[in-house]
Amino acid sequence: MCPTPYNKLLEQFERSLSLLSFPEDPQNMYSPITYALSAGGKRIRPTLLLLAYNIYRDDTEKAMGAAFAVEILHNFTLVHDDIMDKATLRRGLPSVVAKWNSNSALLSGDAMLVTAYTFLEKINPEMLPCILSIFNQMALKVCEGQQLDLDFEKREKVTVVEFLRMTELKTSFLLGGSVAMGATLAGAQEDDIEKLRSFASDLGIAFQMQDDLLDCFGDDSFGKKIGGDILEGKMTFLKINAISRANDEQRNILRETHLRKDLTTDEKINTIKDLYVKLGVVSLIENQIKIHISRAISYLDSLSVKKEKLDELKSYTRSLLGRHF
Repeated sequence: MCPTPYNKLLEQFERSLSLLSFPEDPQNMYSPITYALSAGGKRIRPTLLLLAYNIYRDDTEKAMGAAFAVEILHNFTLVHDDIMDKATLRRGLPSVVAKWNSNSALLSGDAMLVTAYTFLEKINPEMLPCILSIFNQMALKVCEGQQLDLDFEKREKVTVVEFLRMTELKTSFLLGGSVAMGATLAGAQEDDIEKLRSFASDLGIAFQMQDDLLDCFGDDSFGKKIGGDILEGKMTFLKINAISRANDEQRNILRETHLRKDLTTDEKINTIKDLYVKLGVVSLIENQIKIHISRAISYLDSLSVKKEKLDELKSYTRSLLGRHF
């Protein structure tokens, strides 16, 4: 049989997620969980898990609990990230910490992590140790990546290699763990599971690079304010590569423009965008995206399944990275 279209898997996941219910009391702990999970998002991790499972098996409903677990884990990390970053917005809405407070956000995040484990409890006991190992490893790596991200904010110099490693920990490990969980539940061979991990690793890096590009050079359809990363002084693939290529004067511009009081918002954004173009980092990142996508697809093509079984996973990859695919 052909694999289920990825949009149907996503719809199936959304319907099932909407049926989840949490206790009403204490309200200030459980309401933020419902709020966070219903605030949208691309649902990339559960979709990848279900697609990886669907390469080998058609009964994707049996992987739904694991899909819930990875999505709840992801949202747990976002709630805690927003506490650390003092972020007031998430997906265009007030963040949990802004809508409630840091104490409620902290407890709700903790409860989300515990809730994720309750869904893993229902997995086949024979597979549970392996699934727990994958889940625990990716959860720990995400925490390591967040700590590095916080550390980098205090450092004047961060290398491209260090930044890439942080991105792998914060983004790619969660994607890789998701596909590994899906393939493991479906009974895939270990060699295929590792190839799917490698696919997800390159996909995660390409996706983050594209996200950084679109934040500066996208349009209104991107779904958030263009230039937000520049105004926050956030370290991105564009900025880290620009700093590595810049002279002393240009480095000062890259590091200090977002703090200047004499420039308007548009002037700050355009100053940095012009410097990115001048330093050649836009074309550099676009080429890097193509390299990572090509490598990701090559891992899929080497799997021990019929090529048509990969159609939906490739189609979903195109939907995430259409501009550069």
